[in-house]
Amino acid sequence: MENGYSTMELLLILKRRWLVITLIVILGLGAGAFVTFYVMTPQYKMSSEFIVNQAQSVSTESNSVTSESIRSNIELINTYNVIIKSPAVLDEVTSWLGLEMSAEELKDKISVSSAEESQVVEVTVVDTSPEKAAEIADTTVLTFKDSIPELMNVDNVQILSEAAPAGDAVPVSPNIMLNLLIALAGSAAVGSGVAFILETSDTTLRKEKDVIENLGVPFMGSVEVIVEEGEDSIPASNTVEMRGESIGS
Repeated sequence: MENGYSTMELLLILKRRWLVITLIVILGLGAGAFVTFYVMTPQYKMSSEFIVNQAQSVSTESNSVTSESIRSNIELINTYNVIIKSPAVLDEVTSWLGLEMSAEELKDKISVSSAEESQVVEVTVVDTSPEKAAEIADTTVLTFKDSIPELMNVDNVQILSEAAPAGDAVPVSPNIMLNLLIALAGSAAVGSGVAFILETSDTTLRKEKDVIENLGVPFMGSVEVIVEEGEDSIPASNTVEMRGESIGS
């Protein structure tokens, strides 16, 4: 056969091998669903927020509010984001909660973000337990707030909101629809590949040009199969296929 296939020939191959493709797609979707629901562990995300206010010096006797601008506080947030995930804070969190993990391991569970030009900072924790995620988020923010006066000599952090109750938590992963779509696309691609492999390895001669191209003999004509009255006639394509196999043998 020719090395290249036209679009119509490709569609015909997929049509002929639809059963194989369908079976592989069903198996792929089943495997994807099994992994999603029974193998992958649900992950929950809980967040706690704090706001950076005007800096208040703790070194002066009057303890008065300084004249730092909001811009100065926003610039401090970049420094605070680093401090939150530092061992100085996370070691305290792991000790306070009795977590069986190091500060470095806890750091991987925590993300810190703030909107552009905003003084509000969000501390987010991802864990397999929504209760633990909320507890870590709240404790991290509280520990950070208590540590800032000593670390930065300012007291300008106020807790804005605590993590939502664990009962309201919804898993953020696995993404069921995304996983199933990936399984569908992957299994469809594998099924199509298998269909083309089966097609290229199939030596059955189905068309007149197959006889000429593969056997190198001129095509003289086709012979219809005579059947008994009342039976359906056999298509000409079947006649060519039968004759091709006999010639090949």
